[in-house]
Amino acid sequence: MPAESAESAGNAPRTFSADGEWAEELQELAVRRAEAAAMGGEEALAKMRAQGRMNARERIAALLDPGSFREMGRVAGKGRYDAEGFFQGISPVNAIIGNGRIEGRKVVVSADDYSLRAGSSEATISDKWVYAERMALTLKMPLVRLVDTAGGSVKLLEQQGSSKIPGYPNWPVVELLRTVPVVGVALGSCAGLGAIKVLMSHFSVMVRDQAQVFAAGPPVVKQAYGVSIDKNDLGGYTVHRRSALVHNEASSEEDALAQVRRFLSYLPRNAARLPTRTACSDAPDRADDWLKNAIPKDRRKVFDARRILASVFDEGSIFEIGRYQGGSVITALARLDGYPVGVLCSDPRVAGGAMTLASAWKTERHVKLCDTFGLPVINLVDQPGNATGPEAELQGTLLGAVRVMMTLETIRVPWMSMILRRAFGMAGGLHAPKYFPQLNHRMAWPSARWGSIPIEGGVAAAYRSEITAADDPEARRQELEAYYHRIGSPFRTAEKFGILDIIDPRETRSVLCDWIEDAYEVLEANRPTQR
Repeated sequence: MPAESAESAGNAPRTFSADGEWAEELQELAVRRAEAAAMGGEEALAKMRAQGRMNARERIAALLDPGSFREMGRVAGKGRYDAEGFFQGISPVNAIIGNGRIEGRKVVVSADDYSLRAGSSEATISDKWVYAERMALTLKMPLVRLVDTAGGSVKLLEQQGSSKIPGYPNWPVVELLRTVPVVGVALGSCAGLGAIKVLMSHFSVMVRDQAQVFAAGPPVVKQAYGVSIDKNDLGGYTVHRRSALVHNEASSEEDALAQVRRFLSYLPRNAARLPTRTACSDAPDRADDWLKNAIPKDRRKVFDARRILASVFDEGSIFEIGRYQGGSVITALARLDGYPVGVLCSDPRVAGGAMTLASAWKTERHVKLCDTFGLPVINLVDQPGNATGPEAELQGTLLGAVRVMMTLETIRVPWMSMILRRAFGMAGGLHAPKYFPQLNHRMAWPSARWGSIPIEGGVAAAYRSEITAADDPEARRQELEAYYHRIGSPFRTAEKFGILDIIDPRETRSVLCDWIEDAYEVLEANRPTQR
C-alpha cells in the first residue's frame, strides 16, 4: 500500500504506512487528500503561474512559519461514486482552512482557491470557511483571510433548483472584530462576499494591478449602467487610495503577506491579552541632535513628519497604515523600547495638516484598533484646525470631526500627546481624550502654538479695518502678528500649568520611553476588568 506524506497536505512532515486491517480506508483517505492537494489540476495551476500568481497553498506556505500549517476539512468536496456506491474520486472545495504559526504565534487561515471555479463563493461549502471564522472567535486567535474570489455565480440556481436569500447567519463577523485581530488580503478580483471579507478587518492590503475590490465586477456594471470599465479602473489600488476601503497596497503577493506578518507582530493574540514587548537594542535615551531644528521657524514652511517619527521611535519599527488616504494624518504602529504602540502624527505636507473628512475617518479607525487591542496611543500634533471651504462643507467634514470626538471619549488605553507646532480650533482640541477617567497627559516643543484660531487668520479678521487704514498695511499686520505670537508663547501656558511641560525636542524619545513603561503597567492592571 502507498504511504501518505502529511507534508503534501501542508502539515509538519510525517509519513505513515497504510497497511493492516484498515488499509483500504487509509488508502481511500490518502487518495482523497491527494486529490484535494491537486486543487484545480495542473492546467489551472499552470495558468496561475503564467500570470505570476501563487496558488492558495503557496500563499499559505509563504505566510506561515515553515511546516506549521495544520489543514482542516481536507476531504470536504463533491464526491463521485459508481452505481454500487464505491468511491471514484472527489472535487475538492475551493476553500482551504486551518491553523498555523506566524513567528511562533498561532493564527487561523482561510484561503480561497482560485484554481477551482475561480474561487466562487457560491460554488463551495460555506460551512467550511465559516467554521474557520468561528474557530478563530472561539479559540481567540488571529484570523487571516486570503481572498481571491469571483463572488457568487448564477449557475448556482441551476445546481440547487432554487435561489438563496443572501447572508450567513452563523458567520460571527462583527464579534470577531471585537475579539481577535482580523486581516483581509485581496489577491485577485474580490467581488460581493469577497469584498466584504477584505473590508471587515482590522488591516487590509491589496496587490497592485492584480487585486480589485468592488461590489460587483465590470460585467454587472455594464449590464446595470451601460458603462464599460476596466476592472482596475473600477476597483484597483488607485481607486482605493482615494476611497480608503483598503488600508495598504503591496507591490507583490510576497510583499502583501510580509505586511500581514508585520502587522500581526504588534498585536496580541486577542483583545483580552496585552501586546508583547520585544527585545530592543535602540537606547531609550538616544537623542538625535537635528530634532532641535526639525520645525522651521518660518511658519509657512512644512517639515518631514516621517523623519521625526523615525527618530523618536525604535529604529525600523514604524509600520504605516493607510499612507495614501487622509494624508494630513499619519497612522502607524511602532515600538518604544520594544513596547508596541499606536501612532498618530500630523503631516503638514498634505492639506496643511488640517483635519479633512478622510483624515477624520482614518483617525477614528486607527484609534478604535488601538483601543480594542490595548495599544497605548502617542499623538504628535501639528493641527491647524478643520479643513474649510465649500468642498469641505459639502463633504460634511465637521461630522467627521464630531465622530473623532465621540470615539476619543470612549477609549480607555493610555494616551500621550506631544504638540510639535499647532493645535488650533475644534480639530486642535481633538489631540487627546480629556475627560475622567482619562489623564490628559500632554507636553509640547518650544515651537508649539495653540488657540481658538491661528494668529494670522485671527489678526486678519479682528484688525481688518485698522490694517487697511494703516499707512503701511503690511507692516502693521506683521507688527500685530508678532505681538500676538509673543502672547501666544507656549511658555506662558506652561506658567499657568495649562500644559504639563515644554521639552527640548531632543528629549522626546527619552520622555516617551519613560512613559510607555508606566502605560503598560496600567494596561496590565486594568485590561482584565475591561473584557
